[in-house]
Amino acid sequence: MILLIAALCAVTIIPRIIPAFIVDRLVLPAWCVTYLNYIPYAALGVLIFPGILTAVEHPVHGVLGGGFAVILALLRVPLFFIVLGSIIFIYIIML
Repeated sequence: MILLIAALCAVTIIPRIIPAFIVDRLVLPAWCVTYLNYIPYAALGVLIFPGILTAVEHPVHGVLGGGFAVILALLRVPLFFIVLGSIIFIYIIML
């Protein structure tokens, strides 16, 4: 069992470590770098949006809270206060 766990660890860690050593040697075109810079935002959207819809009893409250968080983010409010403000906002509209 230990040998199997070690083998599975090696199989998954190799593809994660090798790109770290190769990426710094690559010279990518500007359009490609711009495209790659947007991937974290897309991934966050995919991870956060289902939670917004299922975190509260009514999905409308979650969407309103997410919209409030977007407004706070556009105003460049620190992340801690965005989360706290959204929680308080949803709590208030659920009353």
